[in-house]
Order: sequence, then structure tokens, then C-alpha cells
Amino acid sequence: MVLQKSFFLLLLAAFILVTFSGCYNTPVRHLASDVALLKVGQSTEEDVLVFLGEPDDQQEVQEGVVKWLYSDKEMTFLEKAPLVGKRLGSPEYKSVVVTMTNKIVTEVIYSASDADDMDWADDYPWQEKEE
Repeated sequence: MVLQKSFFLLLLAAFILVTFSGCYNTPVRHLASDVALLKVGQSTEEDVLVFLGEPDDQQEVQEGVVKWLYSDKEMTFLEKAPLVGKRLGSPEYKSVVVTMTNKIVTEVIYSASDADDMDWADDYPWQEKEE
């Protein structure tokens, strides 16, 4: 009976461990809502770091003018599936470009696109297909 009880507890502990380890995921960026918190002419470099975090890339345009680039790729669970994921949909790409002059935000550009966005360009019967 004691052996059966300890086996049950061990099995329960393994189940809980496996279940809750699946809950851990990489942090998710919410670029659209976070960008809305920035105010052109008022927000500082520190505000950008608080709301968006470290940029994925930085470009110095000229003296005192810097562009910070943020990008994100969102995929559904089915799109992440190996082999068939590419046929079940296409990921959504989001990007933000924050331009700062003397550490004050002067421009914010947000864009979102899907890999299928330009598929309409090839669906007219009068277009010639290049092979």
C-alpha cells in the first residue's frame, strides 16, 4: 500500500511538472499597444526602453539623430508545426521604427504585414505568368 501511494505521488508530481513546464514561454512583445504609449515630442529614450525594451537594431542617421528598430514575428500554434505549418497559414510580421533627436522621440512608425499581403498581385487572369 505504501509503495502504491508513493508511486501515485511520484506520478502526480511528474504530471504537474510536465504540465506547468509547458506554460513557460518566451516573453511576448505587444508592439502595437506599447507604441501607443509613446508621445512624439515628449517621450524620452528612457521611456522607449521602459515601454519597448532594448531595440533589435540601432542606426545613427546623423549627429544626435538615432533610429531604433523593433521587430516581431507572430505565429499561431498550427503555423509552428513542422512540415505542415507553412501550408496552414503565414506569420504576421510587426515592426516599429522610433526616431529620436537628442534623446527625445520625434517620429514613431508602426507597421504590420502578413506574408500573404501581396498575393493579390498575381491573381488576375490577364497577367502573364513568367516561368
